Amino acid sequence: GYHDVGFNGSTEIQTPNMDRIADEGVRFDRGYVTGPVCGPSRAGMLTGRYQSRFGFDWNPALNPEDRDAGVPLQETMISEYLKQLDYKTMIIGKWHMGTHPDLRPLKRGYDEFYGFVAGGHNYMPEDIYLDDISNTVKHGDWYHDRLRLNDGYHDLEQYLTDELSDRAVDFIERSSNGPFFLYLAYNAPHTPLQATQNYLDRYENIKDEDRRTYAAMISAVDDGIGRVLDLLDQRGIADNTIVIFLSDNGGKLPKKSGDKVIADNSPLRGGKGELYDGGIRVPFAIRWPDKIPAGLEYGHSVISLDILATITSQLDISTNEEKPLDGVDLIPFLTGAQQGVPHDALFWRRLAAGDIAVSAGNKKYIVTKNGTELFDLETDIDESTD
Repeated sequence: GYHDVGFNGSTEIQTPNMDRIADEGVRFDRGYVTGPVCGPSRAGMLTGRYQSRFGFDWNPALNPEDRDAGVPLQETMISEYLKQLDYKTMIIGKWHMGTHPDLRPLKRGYDEFYGFVAGGHNYMPEDIYLDDISNTVKHGDWYHDRLRLNDGYHDLEQYLTDELSDRAVDFIERSSNGPFFLYLAYNAPHTPLQATQNYLDRYENIKDEDRRTYAAMISAVDDGIGRVLDLLDQRGIADNTIVIFLSDNGGKLPKKSGDKVIADNSPLRGGKGELYDGGIRVPFAIRWPDKIPAGLEYGHSVISLDILATITSQLDISTNEEKPLDGVDLIPFLTGAQQGVPHDALFWRRLAAGDIAVSAGNKKYIVTKNGTELFDLETDIDESTD
């Protein structure tokens, strides 16, 4: 959730390493993703294009025999662009961009893959008992799949978040003598709510068991981020390494009255699955000491589409002119070399529900089951006054 990290004001959940990225770089107050759920949001980020342009408006089917369920092969992903400059590339964690063998990471510009192809996964070794996603019978079975290690399998030996952090450190240790790209796609704090005792012990003051576990899961991610940042320092490459942190959608809110609130999106309205800012405005920070001033607070709207555009522009990589990027290079705006705002307008849609939203300047226009509304985000951050 927007308010579940220290750099956005949380005092309940401790996130010193996420905060370090913002403190030593830029914090985006209006940092958006392209969709209110994980699959479309990640598809937009990894291609630099609004996912509606290629039909990825909702989470894809997980049938490994369906070659059309995922990011089309005609779209170029960030990993594929970076291979043009011989970057060593790895994804660790959650994929969710297609389960057909042709749509998996090793076919999309990654040299290495450790993680899972579906949209969620259990965290404890004793909960993993299916050999492959093709063995699933009912909805949610994929949470129990064995992890993928490149084209093979690997049995989880410890708490999943810690395992993903171990793999991240190992990859950087093996790759930091040349250009590398790591997409460290933690699934925490996605359900199921599971944490080990060492993380739970940090939050004995939180009485609600679910909220306590959720906080512990975020702490585990933060510890892993700290290990990555410390290793970049040890290798002497921190100043010229771009580190980007963001969530893929807003925190999940109760579906019905009386359900417990676990995530904290305050002061925003709404949450996961919605086009109010609580569903699409997320914790978002970038650190690049060689280029970005430390401690920068940036107030204009940016979007996850800008990540790919920034990287390809800074590395002078030619992009696909027939499928132009929807993001922009943020660096000139952050350094003051370019005035104005990165985007005249940003767009969202949730096709199945018929919801749409457009943000331009401080104004946000939204159409949902509540009707047509217009908000001034400068004076009405919680979108309460039409």
